Amino acid sequence: MVFMPLNFLILWVVGLLSIGILGGGIYILYEWYEGELVGISYLIGSLIMILWSFTGGLISLPLLRRKGVDEPKRIRSSTVQRIPRPDGSVLHVEFYGPEDGQPIILCHGWGPNSTVWYYAKRQLSDRFRVIVWDLPGLGKSTKPKNKDYSIEKYARDLEVVLAIAGDQPAILLGHSMGGMIILTFCRLFPEHLGSRVAGLILVDTTYTNPVKTTIFSRLLRKLQKPLLEPLLHLTIIVSPILWLMTWLSYLNGSLYISVELSGFKGTETRGQLNFSAFLSALGSPGILARGTLAMFNYEETKTLSTINIPVLLICGASDIATIPPASIRMNAELPHAQLVTLKPGGHMALMEQNQRFAEVVSAFCSKQDLRKCHNKINL
Repeated sequence: MVFMPLNFLILWVVGLLSIGILGGGIYILYEWYEGELVGISYLIGSLIMILWSFTGGLISLPLLRRKGVDEPKRIRSSTVQRIPRPDGSVLHVEFYGPEDGQPIILCHGWGPNSTVWYYAKRQLSDRFRVIVWDLPGLGKSTKPKNKDYSIEKYARDLEVVLAIAGDQPAILLGHSMGGMIILTFCRLFPEHLGSRVAGLILVDTTYTNPVKTTIFSRLLRKLQKPLLEPLLHLTIIVSPILWLMTWLSYLNGSLYISVELSGFKGTETRGQLNFSAFLSALGSPGILARGTLAMFNYEETKTLSTINIPVLLICGASDIATIPPASIRMNAELPHAQLVTLKPGGHMALMEQNQRFAEVVSAFCSKQDLRKCHNKINL
């Protein structure tokens, strides 16, 4: 799951549901032991509820999805650089593929870490220099000591990663919040566009506050101040408790359902669903809440018309976290862009439709001279 504002409502719901199942099982068992509830059915029912709380995922996952041929794994590279930053964070950067290959810098979304690029690393690193990095606070990058989780902070981190990408102009590829970071980078460092940066690939992302470009946006915009923001601040305060609730929902399988609804369209494999749920449970809810609060201040609509390098937009046809009209508008306002829609696909189409995703990315990056493109590109 990539954490957008809507996902936190889902996180709280499944967390509270998980606590309710476990707590209810323990309460019924206690009342049976005390003799307040009579009958073997209460004992069996309570034990099933408790057992399901810790093993339900093992039972439900095989029923939800088929096993795939190539299931994602948390693979890390042995070629690594650790970059200290002035705010106290340390960036963890990994390299894959030939050193003289065209550099592609991958920026993951908010919630998982760079291991989410399992398929892209495998399918692109045979010919490209694939560079991935963990956003500070996630994966192996440490959190900023000054608690700055702004998108501008991450855009400046991206510039540091770009500096170690080699002599060739790089392609910047960002998914979800990763795409927001790239658009912010374009505003802060326009001098790099066309020189250090040859092209952009923006995947299931947006140009403005994501509350405005998600499903039920009209309702969520009204709820942002009175509900979403207080809920995110509460998440920061009770982060350890919510983290335990999240892991419990992973164990009992309810997290699978929320991840499927928010990220996939039903053609994902068993391993892809489990991998996405596991990565979403790894991140600290307090850190994720701070980053989500930062998204409310995100606004790069005016930046779009200033980007005079080729841009490839990719979106899942049924993405509900960032609905396709966001990509359609960016395609209309970016001077040199093309939109590719993946069907079927949701917010995690880069995983669900990984082969098609790699094909369109490879075709874009293989263009001979991306910087000289002045018209709409055609794949």
